[in-house]
Amino acid sequence: MVRGKTQMKRIENATSRQVTFSKRRNGLLKKAFELSVLCDAEVALIVFSPRGRLYEFTSSSILETIERYRSHTRINNTPTTSESVENTQQLKEEAENMMKKIDLLETSKRKLLGEGLGSCSIDELQKIEQQLERSISKIRAKKTQVFREQIEQLKEKEKTLVAENAMLAEKYGNYSSQEATKDQRENIVEAETYADQSSPSSDVETELFIGLPETRTRRISPKV
Repeated sequence: MVRGKTQMKRIENATSRQVTFSKRRNGLLKKAFELSVLCDAEVALIVFSPRGRLYEFTSSSILETIERYRSHTRINNTPTTSESVENTQQLKEEAENMMKKIDLLETSKRKLLGEGLGSCSIDELQKIEQQLERSISKIRAKKTQVFREQIEQLKEKEKTLVAENAMLAEKYGNYSSQEATKDQRENIVEAETYADQSSPSSDVETELFIGLPETRTRRISPKV
């Protein structure tokens, strides 16, 4: 039966992962042992399990092998004396070139500010003048551009404010008409109420006398 190709990704099943780790670890330790015996090589192998357990193999002493590795790394990473001198000289030359460029820039800056012009020739003064004119032209162009952009922004804000003002005016107009209608209705109701309260009462009280004048009985008729 042909085995399928193993995919190089983490095994999700914990049991399968532990079984695979044990098999591969033992195989790796066996290969390290065979390499040290067959080829007379100094081999050191360190493996930590997922749970932090240490597994190691060494053909001599693992500490000695690690120290040998560190010494070898320090020796290979340390530049030789000739290389150090060459690098130092190159850095000095680069620093000197940078200082010269800085001095030239400082001199040019002073001349543009109108300082240190005593040693300048007519050609140099004309070049400085032309450079200043070009700079002024660029500054004015940039200034004009900034002004135009600000004006456009203000126009956009004005349009927005006008639209908001129109919406508020329309909303306030509708609200005012509704309030006026409401006030008219309230006035009509108050007028009708006042008219009802100020009208004379329709209740009339009458007296009715029955019999002779001496013995007549006074009866009060009910209110109509």
